[in-house]
Amino acid sequence: MTGQSPHRKPSRQGVLAAAAKVAEIVPETPLLPLEIAGRTVWCKAECLQPIGAFKLRGAWHRLTDIDADDWGAGVVAFSSGNHAQGVAWAARRLGIEATIVMPSDAPAKKLAATRALGASVVLYDRMTGSREEIAGALAAERGAVLVPSFDDPWVIEGQGSVGIEIAAQMEALTGAAPDRIVIPCGGGGLSAGIALACPEADIRIAEPEGWDDMARSLEAGEIVPVAPNPPFTSCDALQTLRVSPLTFGPLAAAGAKGVAVTEAEIAEAMRVAFGQLRLVVEPGGAVALAAVLAGKVPIAEHTVVVLSGGNVDPAAFARVLEGTR
Repeated sequence: MTGQSPHRKPSRQGVLAAAAKVAEIVPETPLLPLEIAGRTVWCKAECLQPIGAFKLRGAWHRLTDIDADDWGAGVVAFSSGNHAQGVAWAARRLGIEATIVMPSDAPAKKLAATRALGASVVLYDRMTGSREEIAGALAAERGAVLVPSFDDPWVIEGQGSVGIEIAAQMEALTGAAPDRIVIPCGGGGLSAGIALACPEADIRIAEPEGWDDMARSLEAGEIVPVAPNPPFTSCDALQTLRVSPLTFGPLAAAGAKGVAVTEAEIAEAMRVAFGQLRLVVEPGGAVALAAVLAGKVPIAEHTVVVLSGGNVDPAAFARVLEGTR
């Protein structure tokens, strides 16, 4: 494997290196203006990535730093779907075998897409099994490289390439840097990476109600897990029970703050994104926009909202548009 320690901390230098890598394989996703209450908010459309989410960034940065001599043993990851597709996409481009541990209740669209990208899928029960333990055992058995969904310095740096793009695009479009960036948060890889990429911006994270452990952790000054028996959320991509010191650290250092949004607010954000931007955004990808639309995060002079993914089952999306969910 690469000589760099997997226990190192993510850095802005690493984010810049990841951004250069990502720029060589996919074009920038657009930054689109959206009028809210008479003010312009800029929406970073990561839902338009080749896999429908930002996750290929971290996966590409991680896999391309594995020594080619170690590719034969493959990689193992765990994910409800978007990270799964990111790892599968990167592995296929590099000719590496990928095995993904996924919950049995993951959206059918995400399961099918992961398999279509050539990855092997191992299912587990989200409520009774530990995806980390299952994936760790598989990786140890095969001598494969484990690629966590957020608790990894390469993954965090790769996701932070979103912030490098945002800064350059805002400068080109408005002549100014973003002063507030609102970001969906599950494990915190994306938001921590963007905090490293854009140290001058006010970082705000958004999570579904009952799953707002990063917000509560930031408020408490220490990591606080999700409470027992958390409520239902349509945000399958954001169901992380405990965040990592690797993601909590950069956000705490940046003075980030968080808010929680309701299912109704998420659905409204999905409808607005579709109706005004013509974008399909999944529930987890819409929480940041939901927070701004609901007035839970004030709009600053140069506010950017990240729309992090668009992998939603068509029937579920139709119910949201019809207002029946």
